[in-house]
Amino acid sequence: MTWPPLYAVLDVETCGREGRDPLGVADAFLDAGVTLLQVRAKALPSGAFLDLSSAIVRRAGTRARIIVNDRADIALLSGAAGVHVGQDDLAVEDVRRLVGVEAIVGVSTHSVEQAEAALRQPISYIAIGPVFGTSTKETGYSAVGLELVSAVARLAAGSEVPVVAIGGITLDRAPGVIATGASSVCVISDLLRGDPAARARAYLETLTG
Repeated sequence: MTWPPLYAVLDVETCGREGRDPLGVADAFLDAGVTLLQVRAKALPSGAFLDLSSAIVRRAGTRARIIVNDRADIALLSGAAGVHVGQDDLAVEDVRRLVGVEAIVGVSTHSVEQAEAALRQPISYIAIGPVFGTSTKETGYSAVGLELVSAVARLAAGSEVPVVAIGGITLDRAPGVIATGASSVCVISDLLRGDPAARARAYLETLTG
């Protein structure tokens, strides 16, 4: 797949705090041209998470690939393109057994050592962060800075595995993050500033020149 410069994350809890409807936000991202969208819902019951993911997959159609956070079962049942897991979730090998070899499987990393281990696994992309301080999600890790993003990009260069930078990324910071060698920026809360569609379009225009 062609890897896009913007990897949008629809976080249900963040939408709730902002008083926004998750499906409405998903529609806004898709209408803006987002082609890679992760659905994240840490506190949502499984049935509701499946319903939401399925609805977004239907809305996306062929316009975008939908990734489900953490839940390989929901990714499979909803028809999503793949799943993203963290260091404490199912192992990548186990996820692959569930979703198959064609699915997108990404993994979060927070250090060079974790990135090296991830690159030995059957992953589709590697996420590194938090790049900057963030209050959107609690990772248990301090901000890693642009230096680590650059180091992981160099590690991954020979494998052609895309590197996704996440954590505290804003529109102003995004070009500098890409300049370190990251394939894309993964953005949650900054996409909800003002109109989500306009904000997503601004990212795409900024990052594609």
